[in-house]
Amino acid sequence: MAKRGGYMGGMPGGMGNMQNLMKQAQKMQRQMEEQARELEAKEFTGTAGGGMVSVTVSGKKVVTKVELKEEVVDPDDIEMLEDLVMLAVNEAFAKVEEASNENMSKLTGGLGNLGGLGGLPF
Repeated sequence: MAKRGGYMGGMPGGMGNMQNLMKQAQKMQRQMEEQARELEAKEFTGTAGGGMVSVTVSGKKVVTKVELKEEVVDPDDIEMLEDLVMLAVNEAFAKVEEASNENMSKLTGGLGNLGGLGGLPF
């Protein structure tokens, strides 16, 4: 009679495969933490109005700098300036998100957004 037993219910390699899987998971976690630190150290700039408004944010999504060209500041049209600042901020945040997604894709080999289980059947 064949012997089943073992941690993995008789699967070949049993415990050794589980240990290798855990090592790989730990390595991926360290890589993710390193990439997160690198991303947080970077700055991303969004612009609007043909460069009239420029907003820089950190990888932590904190606004670090706002630049306005003098000619965009019109006291009679504050709403336009508000819209340009909003557009520049959103563009900068989108760049942070894009860089974050690129980093995750490199680590997961294109498996998708594992945090949201995107595309996975469970």
